[in-house]
Amino acid sequence: MIEEPPRLKLNANRRRPTAEQIADFQGVPTGFVVDAMFGAGAMDAAISPIGFGRDIECVAAGPALTAGNRASDIMGTLAAITQIKKGDIVVAAFEGHQGCAAAGDRVSAMIKNCGGAGFVTDGPMRDYAGIVEVGLPCWCTGLTPASPFTSGPATVGLPVVVGGQRVETGDMIVADRDGVVVVPFDMIEKVREMLPKVRDAELLLDAELAGGLTYPDGVAQLLEGDDVAWE
Repeated sequence: MIEEPPRLKLNANRRRPTAEQIADFQGVPTGFVVDAMFGAGAMDAAISPIGFGRDIECVAAGPALTAGNRASDIMGTLAAITQIKKGDIVVAAFEGHQGCAAAGDRVSAMIKNCGGAGFVTDGPMRDYAGIVEVGLPCWCTGLTPASPFTSGPATVGLPVVVGGQRVETGDMIVADRDGVVVVPFDMIEKVREMLPKVRDAELLLDAELAGGLTYPDGVAQLLEGDDVAWE
């Protein structure tokens, strides 16, 4: 007789960035983080923020707490809520399923009440007005009124793939209106050290643009070189 697999698997050994590392990613634009990783880390553009209006920014940065769900099921997400540490961002894999909601206002409220800093999923959400009222920053693929199931099997704290990115619990998640970026745990310190350099380069370019820059010098040099064929 084949033994039935457990309905829920939880990872008891969670890595977590230091408080200093987490602090240094707060308020950093996602574009800076991607540049610090030389173009890597961004989730698919289909995963976008639920807008709260001009007066409330949809911004979050913190350690990932992963939830692995089957399509149309949220058992992993509900179980993950019990494991939240203050500042965690719940990253819920939904197998990219678009037929029902991966969460709604009540799930977002529970995450916020437990100290979570945000929610990211590769499925849609529901109860837009309630989500806005709760105020938890959320990223998803859209909205739908359809309800999910809670049958499992599911995982908490184990690796998942969301928006084309592998996410492990303890990875740094940085998200804003441009989207969601994943910094693998083993790269957090290196990316953290790169961020000031990226910021300085961006500020320098901003100053040049304010001074009237029309196009990069490198483009002009390319046009004057031998690598361009004029027809």
